Amino acid sequence: MSEALAGLKRTHVCGALRSTDCGNEVVVMGWVQKRRDHGGLIFIDLRDRYGLVQIVFDPESGAQNFAKAEKVRNEYVLAVTGVVENRPEGTINPNLDTGEIEIRATELRILSASKTPPFYMDDDAEVDEMVRLKYRYLDLRRPVMQQNLVLRHKVTMAMRKFLDSKDFLEIETPMLAKSTPEGAREYLVPSRVHPGEFYVLPQSPQLFKQILMVSGMDKYFQIVRCFRDEDLRADRQPEFTQLDIEMSFVEEDTLQDIMEELVAYVFKETLGVDVPLPLPRLTYEVAMEKYGSDKPDLRFEIPLIDVADIVIDSDFQVFANIAQKGGRVKGINATGCARYSRKEIDELTKYVSVYGAKGLAWMQITEEGCKSSITKFFTEEKLNALCERMNGKPGDLLLFVADKAEIVADSLGHLRQEIAKREGLIDENEFNFSWVTEFPLLEYSEEEKRWTAKHHPFTSPMDEDVELMVTDPSKVRTKAYDMVLNGIELGGGSIRIHRRDVQTKIFDLLGFTREEAEERFGFLLTAFDYGVPPHGGIAFGLDRMIMLMAKRDSIRDVIAFPKTQSATCMMTQAPSPVDDKQLRDLHIRVNAAKKESPKAE
Repeated sequence: MSEALAGLKRTHVCGALRSTDCGNEVVVMGWVQKRRDHGGLIFIDLRDRYGLVQIVFDPESGAQNFAKAEKVRNEYVLAVTGVVENRPEGTINPNLDTGEIEIRATELRILSASKTPPFYMDDDAEVDEMVRLKYRYLDLRRPVMQQNLVLRHKVTMAMRKFLDSKDFLEIETPMLAKSTPEGAREYLVPSRVHPGEFYVLPQSPQLFKQILMVSGMDKYFQIVRCFRDEDLRADRQPEFTQLDIEMSFVEEDTLQDIMEELVAYVFKETLGVDVPLPLPRLTYEVAMEKYGSDKPDLRFEIPLIDVADIVIDSDFQVFANIAQKGGRVKGINATGCARYSRKEIDELTKYVSVYGAKGLAWMQITEEGCKSSITKFFTEEKLNALCERMNGKPGDLLLFVADKAEIVADSLGHLRQEIAKREGLIDENEFNFSWVTEFPLLEYSEEEKRWTAKHHPFTSPMDEDVELMVTDPSKVRTKAYDMVLNGIELGGGSIRIHRRDVQTKIFDLLGFTREEAEERFGFLLTAFDYGVPPHGGIAFGLDRMIMLMAKRDSIRDVIAFPKTQSATCMMTQAPSPVDDKQLRDLHIRVNAAKKESPKAE
């Protein structure tokens, strides 16, 4: 059934033809979206990534062509020669770019047949994601998926164009690197020529791009693949792409200003969206205190409000005891939600328990006053003070959590988001950017019983906080910054440490011995002996950015061949066992039993 092109050349893509092409003979090629047999006429909707066009076959155009058209089914690949005509009156499709015309076929070549696909190539078709991933080559034929990849291409091209205009150089860094375990788990690559030794796939080009600054490259960028062997979710993948950037001789404001320009340029060029500049900036401390998150969604205003000073001497012991012990008591005002039933409030209580909250106290404000099982523990004066502090008015629902600072922040931070969703307060068409700055240098790991880096060990402390590294490390702030979009971290970076003595102090704080620091990072420390410019950078999660721009819920929808949440490729069934000979060549013995059956999700 298949016929070769035999010199036939495509003259137009399916989505390009218009009424101005009427009378012209054209050659189009693509996949059959739909075939409709009307007895004396056969209509075929032919699709490529540029659009869709209607082809008309009738016996007068040739019995052989008509007979072939009768055999055509969905997803057959065709080459069609024909003449462009205006559609008859009453048959124009205003929802289609080519809806005013059709092609009267004079020749049909069936280039490839197709089995019946497991799902329709239709944006509205509801298909299980595991099926989509197994047949990814079919899933990528759907217009919405192709549009996502086109957007991804346009974004990366816009990034390159902007950065080139600012004298940045795109420089590749190694994919086979040295293990420097500090953060997420690494993917190991065994060396055949160095038995028992391993490369790792890089979590980021961090050390290489800093060394490029030592090399005098001044302005670097790279659209680079990175790898992290970590637990996955909707916005995580074991291999992902980031826009990686580093600059010399800059402080935070300069770098942030250029990155704002970059993002504004990309959104304008690809989506036609104007991003107002400058972006608002708030410190980590303010973000956590006011929104309970270091990546707050600012499309709505439901702040966390501290009421510990009001309740510390109240008769409600749950609040009073925690406040007296230095814990936090905070609340949010769910405006207009006093109508919530007890069942709905119980659902919210269960919701915050996921984030560690042991309970959710509440007060409904009515015209008659506050209604709740806990109001009896407060004087009228304190109830009025709570309402005033919370900006409460009749019809509002006040919700409180009392606990350790991190639990209060996490539970109420997520609760404000949940209330906003329930109440329709989020404009899904808005792109709301902000910077969060001055992150802590360290966070304490209960699991490891030591300080770990909040960002990474190469982040510069604030100048005025350097002395605190000795006296009170927990209070050291850094020259770190995250760009946030709609409550999601779009990118993160910092001004780096460029002095060997300061870098050594950080390694000391993190519990590295001098020998361990030298073993892991000796090549960087040695480079620091040879003149290091002050420098800083940032990395944007490209997959995440495209996901937000395309208004998708998962980065898997904007990656051509993603993995599942168990880091499996459903299409190729990777990872998979390898031959014993390959293992012997790599001096590896595997203890795990081989799987006998294909992976199932």
